[in-house]
Amino acid sequence: MKKNIAVLPGDGIGPEVTAQGVKALKAVAELYGHEFTYEEALVGAVAIDAANDPFPAETETVCRGADAILFGAIGHPKYDDDPKAKVRPEQGLLAMRKKLGLFTNVRPVTSYDALLSISPLKEEIIKGVDFVVFRELTGGIYFGQPRGRSEDGTNAFDTCNYSKEEILRVSNLAFQAARNRSGKVTLVDKANVLATSRLWRETVQELANDYPDITLDFMFVDNAAMKIIQNPGYFDVVLTENMFGDIITDEASVISGSLGMLPSASIGVERSLFEPIHGSYPQAAGKNIANPFGAILSAAMLLEYAFGLIEESKTIKEAVMKTVDSGVVTEDIDKDKSSSTEEVGDKVVAMIHELSAVNF
Repeated sequence: MKKNIAVLPGDGIGPEVTAQGVKALKAVAELYGHEFTYEEALVGAVAIDAANDPFPAETETVCRGADAILFGAIGHPKYDDDPKAKVRPEQGLLAMRKKLGLFTNVRPVTSYDALLSISPLKEEIIKGVDFVVFRELTGGIYFGQPRGRSEDGTNAFDTCNYSKEEILRVSNLAFQAARNRSGKVTLVDKANVLATSRLWRETVQELANDYPDITLDFMFVDNAAMKIIQNPGYFDVVLTENMFGDIITDEASVISGSLGMLPSASIGVERSLFEPIHGSYPQAAGKNIANPFGAILSAAMLLEYAFGLIEESKTIKEAVMKTVDSGVVTEDIDKDKSSSTEEVGDKVVAMIHELSAVNF
């Protein structure tokens, strides 16, 4: 298979962790006989510095010419600390989602036996947890118009808009995913208060008739936030709107023990983007200490969701599991016996080769 991958390292630790994801992709390509080419482009604060645009036209062109996009992180303190900054790195992420039509964010949440002790939740609560969140990505309050502030600056308003079409396209993906899992979808909303949530619930109820093999239940977002902490094993496929999904996926990240462990996919009509869920963590930039597992697992998701390479994706996931079990981890997981970002990436590659020797 020949494929072109756009690589957008971004800001902070983005370049360091993304490099480890590319390492894993190169190892898999070599072993399975694929040919992947890589083209880098600027996004975020580095793009503002170079072109005064967090998502320049040149970067958009690179993305549109690729079969999939591997993305690092966005954000820099010089913009975070300036509330009057008119151009911000995060605007690049929103522009990327909108211009590339990335309408669904997929975030798997998995517990690792070797990391149960470092999660703030009790081991018996999180052991064996394996669910996935499907979050609508281009609608809702983050994009709704009108928005603004009063002339005297004492009042502000945001608008939450959703169409039936926006709800259906993400919901179909969630129901299809449930067919390959445990067959259950939980819609998380606030239908007792919000009109948009009532539209979500009505639309998903109608759609469920097309999936008689899938069990559908409903949960208000406040209850869901509580249940993710009390009994995360309850969930299989979680379906929700943009802002709710943003909040509960960050909450769920504590289950794995480190934000650096979690990958994600942003699914589009023509191409998809894959990224770890963590931020740019500028304090660690250039120190070779950042956790690359999320970026490496994002590369695994790229193989599965963008290229349909299930076996290759599985190989990377198993290599990550074995690396974690071996104790080769970064300082966010084990401060007393930590490895560098590159050492972890190299260990994953070695595990990929080891697994391929067994499987071939």
